[in-house]
Amino acid sequence: MSTAAVESAWAPLRVRAFRVLWFTQLGTMVGTWMQNVAAQWLLVNQRGAETLVALVQAAAMVPVLILAMPAGALADIVDRRRLLVGVQAFQVAVGAALVGLAIAGRLSPSTLLTTTFLLGCGITVTIPGYQALVQDLVPRHLIRSVAGLNGVAINLARAIGPPVAGVLVAQAGAAAVFALNTLSYAALGAVLLGLRRRPEAPNRLPERFAGAMRAGARYVRHSPTVRRIVLRCLLFVVPGAALWALLPLVASRLLHLDASGYGLLLAALGVGAISGAALLPRVGARLPPNRLVLLAGLTFAGGALVSVLVRNVAIVAVVLVPAGLAWLTVLATLNGILQTFLPAWVRARGLSIYQMAFAGGQAIGSVIWGVVAQIWGLTPALLAAGALLAVGAVSIIAVPLRDTGELNRDPAVYWPQPHLEFDPELEEGPVVVTRSFMVAADRVERFLEAWKGVRQSRLRTGATSCALYRDGADTSRFVELSLYPTWAEHLRQHEGRLTGADQQVEAAAHELADGRPDVEHLLPARPIWIPTGSQGPAARSSPK
Repeated sequence: MSTAAVESAWAPLRVRAFRVLWFTQLGTMVGTWMQNVAAQWLLVNQRGAETLVALVQAAAMVPVLILAMPAGALADIVDRRRLLVGVQAFQVAVGAALVGLAIAGRLSPSTLLTTTFLLGCGITVTIPGYQALVQDLVPRHLIRSVAGLNGVAINLARAIGPPVAGVLVAQAGAAAVFALNTLSYAALGAVLLGLRRRPEAPNRLPERFAGAMRAGARYVRHSPTVRRIVLRCLLFVVPGAALWALLPLVASRLLHLDASGYGLLLAALGVGAISGAALLPRVGARLPPNRLVLLAGLTFAGGALVSVLVRNVAIVAVVLVPAGLAWLTVLATLNGILQTFLPAWVRARGLSIYQMAFAGGQAIGSVIWGVVAQIWGLTPALLAAGALLAVGAVSIIAVPLRDTGELNRDPAVYWPQPHLEFDPELEEGPVVVTRSFMVAADRVERFLEAWKGVRQSRLRTGATSCALYRDGADTSRFVELSLYPTWAEHLRQHEGRLTGADQQVEAAAHELADGRPDVEHLLPARPIWIPTGSQGPAARSSPK
């Protein structure tokens, strides 16, 4: 079993288009890490360095809070390749300006933070589009392996980028690092321009931008599983950000290292993360996700405490290796559960909300811990962060992750097409859909319990409200009333938004009712104009 899992992890690289894109994206990730390390090191001797150094990471992450959800919606509704090419052109322009300012010696802290923020905006828009695009390049059965390889790329970049940046900053200056990062964006744009994709079937019900954003937010709001994953991410990332944000100060002030030494410490974290990518399939086969997250959270907490309490460089570097492994274990476990749970139609949007929690938590945490370190000192800040990491890890006993391994997340088209006497406009609304059930008295309690899952399914996949009513004149008759913003939003439930798990939940409720439900589709009453001289009614109300 373990051998197959290891082999399958690399299988997508056999697809040439994916292989070229993966290595190019790895280059941009290495460049991003180099960029951040160089930017942070430029600020360690500035006044208020504790806050400025933390603000570099915050500036790179804050765009996620603003743009992640719009980026996910765009990735689901526009041509992803063109979107990504345009973003890389923007990144090249910003990077070139940064290089020019660095060479001219006019790179103030505020300018550095501004350009870091702009590059962070480009990265934020790139991530969901890239994740969705690469899944179009490989067979469906390799999608989980693609997600694993993306994690390998992130952590391989974390291992390579910092030490290379440290050497380049020491030997050639920060401008050389900024220039290499800019070239990596240009390379990714060139690869995307030459990428050929399989032709896609036209989408008869394309989503508009604002509606797509609302649908994604609605899905997460009514999905307890996604909300629980996001919560666990925040409990880990917010205190965990302290180690990443304050490590430059640990290196320079506590361990008396230069830029190369700081890169070495970051590389130790990265090496641990890469080893975690290799070990996680085997460990995950033996330990359930909740136990993995608990042990990994405690390990990372220990790494944070050792980094500030021990003054021996070798010991700190060694301890940071398992800390890096723990970092990857928590995030890969959460991300893996989320990717297998999210249905295809909302995957980019769901991942973008997780991205908001992850990067936003890091950004907010970085600022908080930077301020704490400046006011109370570096050691108290990291001690407090380590304690909160431990508390957050132990809280999984009370707030565990949900088991979703057996859920069928494949699209399921099982509703019959609605029969109407006229063709409404796709954006016409609001629309009311009613379903009438007849339930025997001895099955009412079980039916009401089963219908709770049906309601959640309706709300996740399109309905803005859903309620069940009981007929006052016939206590065995129940009427479900669902409200949709547009006719198209309801049709999308008929044409691919529902999954096999939704079908099972609905079937369980229907088995407790007598026969199939009577369904009615009620649309806004509007006049249907009849040419002069024609016979017929002047208007027709909602269909029968």
